[in-house]
Amino acid sequence: MAEVKNIFVVGLNDFNRQRLETLRGAGQWRFHGVIAPEAVYDTEEFDIAAMLAEATAQLEAFEGTIDAIVGYMDFPVSTMLPILCERFGTRSTSLTSLLKCEHKYWSRRVQREVIPAHIPAFAAFDPFDDEAMTRIGEAGLYFPFFVKPIKSSGSRLGFRIETPEDFYHAIEQLRDSIGSIADPFNTVLEHARLPPEIAAVDGHYCMAEEIIGGWQCTVEGYVFQGEVVSYGIVDSLRYPQVLSFFHYRYPSGLPDDVQATMVELTDTIMTHIGYDNAAFNVEYFWDEVQGRIWLLEINTRISQSHCDLFEKVDGVSNQQVTIDLGLGLRPDMPHREGEFPMAAKFFHRVFFTDAVVTRVPTDAELAELLADFPGCQIAVQVEEGQRLSSLPEQDAYSFALAHVYLGASSAEQLLADFDRLVAQLAFEFDDVQG
Repeated sequence: MAEVKNIFVVGLNDFNRQRLETLRGAGQWRFHGVIAPEAVYDTEEFDIAAMLAEATAQLEAFEGTIDAIVGYMDFPVSTMLPILCERFGTRSTSLTSLLKCEHKYWSRRVQREVIPAHIPAFAAFDPFDDEAMTRIGEAGLYFPFFVKPIKSSGSRLGFRIETPEDFYHAIEQLRDSIGSIADPFNTVLEHARLPPEIAAVDGHYCMAEEIIGGWQCTVEGYVFQGEVVSYGIVDSLRYPQVLSFFHYRYPSGLPDDVQATMVELTDTIMTHIGYDNAAFNVEYFWDEVQGRIWLLEINTRISQSHCDLFEKVDGVSNQQVTIDLGLGLRPDMPHREGEFPMAAKFFHRVFFTDAVVTRVPTDAELAELLADFPGCQIAVQVEEGQRLSSLPEQDAYSFALAHVYLGASSAEQLLADFDRLVAQLAFEFDDVQG
């Protein structure tokens, strides 16, 4: 009988545990949580040093073998993994290569070295510098442009800047709130050897970037022993006239030649960075009018939002990739072996400024919908009595009430099923604003 492998998952919750136990090979794996999920999910306070100390103590106290240490989240989990893996001798990419993806200024610099035609103009600036706007202009960036922290978390503290007034409004918020991201990120930077020009741009800095846009998508992939493999492209589709995500759809509807170019660009940049033995996803825009492909950002993990999509279409969640790599194995991802030709994760939203939730769908109503829509999953994101403005990680335009996962025979059928389902999904509100 094969030896059981002990796999430690940072921030392991029940939802992920259930999925992990359906993966190929899971019968020979034992999953253990490291750091409570509530410490890394739905919170805006991260004490990285304390979490690293807690994880180290938990792992050192374990009496069996430590065969893999993995995680599925962005900051702070992604940045802790290389530190923990090096400490306990498990497989991961190096902290340096990870930071070349996650430190946005460093990432843009290394991208510009090999794929300059696909990178927007950019400049780093100190939001506490009263001359910041002048310095951005000296770097060749003019209105409109986008501003975000050097290390962002979700959509937090990202601003589109159209006028000087917009910039000063953004600066005020950045000065007030950037420490919640910058301080823990600086803790991670202390573990790395940084070039002087990067060390000078710490977590309290921000990025100004040329506005880019178009058809947004994500290349999901991994690097195994130096070989870059892209195994799927997921489209990110927005609600009309606003920036809020409507749904993620897989497989992509992009032209084949555009997808092929994105795969080539991904191979080039991930090889150049020296990223290895870990999963990633790279977000792109295809500007059909200009005929240009823009690289938006590199994430050093799979996308959890895509897990159900890969399971429905290919037959297994892409969490398979992370576990296999953590164990030093070539990932065993099937292709088009799932139940549905196409799948999506929809965001059911309200476009309020704020409101109080007075009713959510009952368990019986949800069970009835799941029976009516085979393969469907519904994750309600709000509770009765909750004020929408208290929800973490929301964009500036709307609030997500529920995540709806559907499989179908076509993109048209996905949209029709979603419309039919949402019409039966009963939420009610009071004190509606906006």
